[in-house]
Amino acid sequence: MNTVESAITTFFSQYPLRRYGKGQIIMRPGEEIEHILYLEDGNIVQYDISPSGSEVVLNIFKPRAFFPMSNAINNVTNPYFFEAATPVAARAIPKSHAVKFLHENPEATFDLLSRVYRGTDGIIRRMAHLMGGNAKSRLVFELLNSAHRFGKTDADGVTLIMVSENDLAKRSGLTRETISRTMKQLKQSGCVQVHHHGIEIPDLAKLENTIGLTL
Repeated sequence: MNTVESAITTFFSQYPLRRYGKGQIIMRPGEEIEHILYLEDGNIVQYDISPSGSEVVLNIFKPRAFFPMSNAINNVTNPYFFEAATPVAARAIPKSHAVKFLHENPEATFDLLSRVYRGTDGIIRRMAHLMGGNAKSRLVFELLNSAHRFGKTDADGVTLIMVSENDLAKRSGLTRETISRTMKQLKQSGCVQVHHHGIEIPDLAKLENTIGLTL
């Protein structure tokens, strides 16, 4: 942990710890948000509901993220759902305290800005696949994104991601049937292996080469 991360962790550790069970809704659209959450353990999914009633995953937060800062900084109403994707432990900080901390700690603000831009780059690339890609490119993007952000790679270079086909459908905007059909193609080509404990990617470069670096 570097100096900036240590300072952020030290600051947020002063505040009360909250625990949420998997599947628990933490924030809802339209709710008045009084606190920022600093995620210590677990993952939280940010999603919206499409006009057809389907969940559309917009972002997934992992430990050391703090959010929703847009609501704190811009004083706007939260339009999204935030749900615990796993058991979660998070610190709850009054919005004004979080904003004051960023004002007084420019290095922490720069760190936050850096992570926001990395997230924005991922969202832009996802939009490119949604607008111009086919089902395969959209699915492969989500697999690679999950692998780089949350995957665990063993000594043989095999990456395991704990994600279901239902999760991939929510993240890519594809139907469950399309996901199953496309996953079958990827399995036949040796790009993925599906197990009860998750999805294994034997070679990330091989998977990425199925769509290339551009659309």
